[in-house]
Amino acid sequence: MTTEHRGLAGPYTAYDGLPVLHATELKLPLIHPYAPVEAGRYVTPGGGRLTVRKAEKSAHLRITLDHLGCPAQCTEEKNAAFRRLALAAEGYCVQAKCRHHAAFGDGVLRSFEVRTGSIPLTAFVRAALAVELADPSLADRLLQEAEARFGPVRPAEGLSREGQAEPG
Repeated sequence: MTTEHRGLAGPYTAYDGLPVLHATELKLPLIHPYAPVEAGRYVTPGGGRLTVRKAEKSAHLRITLDHLGCPAQCTEEKNAAFRRLALAAEGYCVQAKCRHHAAFGDGVLRSFEVRTGSIPLTAFVRAALAVELADPSLADRLLQEAEARFGPVRPAEGLSREGQAEPG
């Protein structure tokens, strides 16, 4: 079953009860929240597209989560939980005195950078998938662990919409 155009040339196809996927995404593997995570592109249980790859800085991994503007994934509660998840990763980067240009990107394409060797990739992805499915508890726990280790990290309100630190 194909559906409406969503910004890319179609066709879009319903996939196993999830939101529609572009024809090029139909063969992406469905990531399981408890499976090991490797670099690659996946379909998430909530219908998003998750990409894990090396970031520009070799000590980081870039994790992107794309929902093609699904309104259920762009609520303020989920945005706040994703910001807290980004802050958990940021705590390790502040401690290591490294900065990246996009610790968190809000909205339809969420982008995170996680320092290699800080938060285990599987734990970070599991927390992102839990937020996608409306459970922020894993993201909150990762933030609490980072703050217990390094002290308070920048408050979520201190992030702009693009994830950059606001001047001040």
